[in-house]
Amino acid sequence: MNRTAEKALSIIAAVLTAIGVVFGFLVMAVVNLIKNDPSFKQDFEADMMADPSLTQADIDAILTLFNIMGGFFWLLIIGLIISLVLNIIGIVNIWKNKNAKLAGIMFIIAGVLGGILSLSSILLYVAAILCFTKKPTLQDDLQYADRSYDSDGMRPL
Repeated sequence: MNRTAEKALSIIAAVLTAIGVVFGFLVMAVVNLIKNDPSFKQDFEADMMADPSLTQADIDAILTLFNIMGGFFWLLIIGLIISLVLNIIGIVNIWKNKNAKLAGIMFIIAGVLGGILSLSSILLYVAAILCFTKKPTLQDDLQYADRSYDSDGMRPL
């Protein structure tokens, strides 16, 4: 069966997800560089202490929030990597015409892990719907017809 649409949509989604993973690693590298720079940290704390509306507890809460957000971003990057792997497994299943339903399930899970409403996940959802709804073409029914009654054009009931 020809599954060109599913292949194209899933490959585009895989490329977008891979770009997202690379971009995520770059952002995390920059954030870690800034976070580990002692001069930036001292300047940031000095700027926050200069604000009279912030107390020391508020400053500590903001710094703790930055640390928690770093862990959250790592969780997002891991989700994108798992999404990419599941997407590739789905592409292999579609490419070899093995199991379209399994590929559709992989595409849905990859779409959820890749961001519920991101462009790549929407492409994966469409590919999954196509995997579930496209049916193989039926063979010609005439080859199974009983041809022993073709002499007068009529068949008995």
